[in-house]
Amino acid sequence: MKWLGCCALALAAAGMTGCASTARTGAMADPTPAPASDYLIGPGDNVNIVVWRNPEVSTSVPVRPDGKITTPLVEDLQASGKTSTQLARDIEKALEKFIQQPVVTVVVTGFVGMYSEQIRVIGQAARPQALPFRRDMSLMDVLIAVGGITEFASGNKASIIRTIDGKQQKVAVRLNDLIKEGDISANIYMRPGDVLIIPESFF
Repeated sequence: MKWLGCCALALAAAGMTGCASTARTGAMADPTPAPASDYLIGPGDNVNIVVWRNPEVSTSVPVRPDGKITTPLVEDLQASGKTSTQLARDIEKALEKFIQQPVVTVVVTGFVGMYSEQIRVIGQAARPQALPFRRDMSLMDVLIAVGGITEFASGNKASIIRTIDGKQQKVAVRLNDLIKEGDISANIYMRPGDVLIIPESFF
């Protein structure tokens, strides 16, 4: 009987270790920031277009809601979804009809980014909103940007809806532990397109 009791204790300990391991795996779901990638221009961004030796066609324009821009000599050119370098090459091709061997530089300002890459915060945030994604952006960065959570929020029941390989996944987050307890282990890296949902507490 003593041998059976020891076996049972060993099995129970193993089970507890397995559970703890699973919990740690969940908490460490985002050990590294999102991979580095080139910034893609989005609707609402501003782009400064400099055409070398042609100041009359150099300008600063906003990217329209349809993702296009209009500049001197160039109408309705798609900008959204492109890098600044790609857009510069496209403008050069459009200007070749009017300028011999144009050299164009595009500088993006007023960053908004692609809608598909924005971070959205809904529910019991002080200021629910969509935020442009930034490299190395963390959950704490997002909470600072939205002014924290309301007194009615159920912070430890919050979750992030994340799309991975075309499938949506739910990642549990502990906002109360992070904000009120200062538990840095609750701070995770964000990914482009994440949706942070902060539910209301009913107690």
